[in-house]
Amino acid sequence: MPEMPVFRFAPSPNGHLHLGHAYSALFTFNRARQAGGRFLLRIEDIDTGRCRQEYVVRILDDLAWLGLSWEEPVRRQSRHMDDYRAALARLDALGVLYPCFATRQEIRDAVATIPGHPADPDGAPLYPGLSKALDPAERAARLAAGVPHALRLDTARALAVAASMHPGPVTFDERGSGPSGETGRLVIEPAIWGDVIVARKDIGTSYHLSVVVDDAIQGVTHVTRGQDLFYATHVHRLLQVLLGLPEPAYEHHGLVRDDTGRRLSKSARDRSLLSLRAEGAAPADIRRLIGMD
Repeated sequence: MPEMPVFRFAPSPNGHLHLGHAYSALFTFNRARQAGGRFLLRIEDIDTGRCRQEYVVRILDDLAWLGLSWEEPVRRQSRHMDDYRAALARLDALGVLYPCFATRQEIRDAVATIPGHPADPDGAPLYPGLSKALDPAERAARLAAGVPHALRLDTARALAVAASMHPGPVTFDERGSGPSGETGRLVIEPAIWGDVIVARKDIGTSYHLSVVVDDAIQGVTHVTRGQDLFYATHVHRLLQVLLGLPEPAYEHHGLVRDDTGRRLSKSARDRSLLSLRAEGAAPADIRRLIGMD
């Protein structure tokens, strides 16, 4: 008997939901209903410095107001750090991690001396490998002294290890499209991110690591999310192979944008569902504004 499809919507409670979140939540909810599958809600609150309980409460209220329902209990990442530590231990055993002691300013200063230094898909400069070149004795001394550090994925080494674990090229099934129209069975290119961080100094994990671990634990079979996360899939599929996790299908959808073409974001303080509701908007108005009426 075929497994029941499992979809999830996974917001971060670091601000109020806006129209872009409403589109993604409704898109995923509708996909789950069309497939006769399950719809899960996950709260991605690993960034304890920015996430707030008040935003969790508002997220639940806004989604219920939109007409969504989900299974209980709702998984909250901050309560499952042991799962992420276990995944890091497995990656470490594969020899694909290394500690990074460099600060953001040190990285910026180093990159400033390299003309034409490449950037990642988010526009940030690729990590120039400062800590990667450390003498092993110096690295051990810093670790013994408790110097704060992140953990980075040695992408070249990780790809080599993945090749020994996975026959043929590692790919992912894109059922929507990337920002440039990418669709179908796509070969991963995680090097576009350089040696990506898989455990931040301040929280001990990262979005990339936590999301693949959570999706596997929750049995997620279909990942539907915005095109702004399309390139993250290259890292996620590599981590899934290294950790022996199942591969979901991916569907990246278009983004809700303002009149200038800029995608909506919390950081830009775009109008929230809370403010729209206060102005008298109904769920039908939200669907109309995002083209789902």
